[in-house]
Amino acid sequence: MTANLTVLFLAFFALNLALRCWLKLRHIRFVAAHRAAVPVDFAGSITLEAHQKAADYTVDRSKSAIAGLLVEAGTLLALTLGGGLGGLHGLWAPRLDGLGYGLAMIFSVLAISALVDLPLSLHRQFVIEARHGFNRMTPGLFFADFVKHALLGVAIGAPVILAVLWLMGAMGEFWWLYVWLFWSAFNLLIMFVYPTWIAPLFNKFSPLEDGEMKSRIEALLARCGFRSSGLFVMDGSKRSSHGNAYFTGFGNNKRIVFFDTLLTRLDPPEVEAVLAHELGHFRKKHVVKRMALMFAGSLAFLWLLGQLIDAPWFFTGLGVPAGNTALALILFFLVMPVFTFPLSPLMSFLSRRDEFEADAYAAEHAAAGDLVHALVKLYRDNASTLTPDPLHSLFHDSHPPAAQRIAHLQLQEKPA
Repeated sequence: MTANLTVLFLAFFALNLALRCWLKLRHIRFVAAHRAAVPVDFAGSITLEAHQKAADYTVDRSKSAIAGLLVEAGTLLALTLGGGLGGLHGLWAPRLDGLGYGLAMIFSVLAISALVDLPLSLHRQFVIEARHGFNRMTPGLFFADFVKHALLGVAIGAPVILAVLWLMGAMGEFWWLYVWLFWSAFNLLIMFVYPTWIAPLFNKFSPLEDGEMKSRIEALLARCGFRSSGLFVMDGSKRSSHGNAYFTGFGNNKRIVFFDTLLTRLDPPEVEAVLAHELGHFRKKHVVKRMALMFAGSLAFLWLLGQLIDAPWFFTGLGVPAGNTALALILFFLVMPVFTFPLSPLMSFLSRRDEFEADAYAAEHAAAGDLVHALVKLYRDNASTLTPDPLHSLFHDSHPPAAQRIAHLQLQEKPA
């Protein structure tokens, strides 16, 4: 079984890496091939200069993504068959035992992954984003965020990891069910406390000022029967010039958040239409469905880990000479993405279907034309390509391609 798992892992690893790199290269070639002309449907609203900027930005990001894939693959091989996890085990096992050993092992892997990714993150932020005019972050702010994320990860992650490791060791054969219940409850708790306790550590949130914008939004919320704990503007401009809007929170702690960059670009009717789209996700229960899918998936994965955790070949087949609870948890979540990437088109399909449903809801409660105008502005200002490679989009894009989405909305425009 050991040799079989090693061969199976290497085969999936090679196919996964080749497929992901091939998709990125296809995307680069496709976008570059359509750089010379604005798609006909957008010729009246997107300039050639803006279209070419989006193409160049997409190509640069895709090249960076290929570098990231190669680094990620090298790190995975180094930690598994390359003996990295075995080396960490040799470092910590003589010094710590029980939960302390498990915590040290998991945080060591997390720290290695973060440090390996750091140069790529710096390049993305201060080279690619800066080259295309989107970066507003200073090196000081970047590293302040890095330290905050690390400290927050330790403060929240350490108790959670300790609880999971304890449950795995103490709950017998059905430990995976207890871990799943704990993990599900933890995720619901984080969704509830994130808006008021975590998000403000990184950004400033100010109540939306009175005026036409707020009046239109409050009227829309009343029409849709939606209650929130407030309308807020986030200072996204201190890190990037990209614009966005989102819901956050859970239950009675839901917030509606607008990036300040979004409000400077869109007119009040367009903001109303964007918000109507987000409300569509709520009304169509997309958030609940995604949570249910996430919880079902995590239950299935934990059950599978429960079947592997006592199998010596699971460890030796992946380059780890010894087996224990912490190593099983680390190995499983390191290697599972290699085997699950082929499911990406299914997940993208479900997400794009939700986007079409949310657009249809927005067309019922706001003007479809206003949402079209807002989307075109956002595509232009965020340098989103209008010509993605169809196969790359099938695997990677959670939103429908621009042309499909706008054509769908135009069919729903009400006669004047």
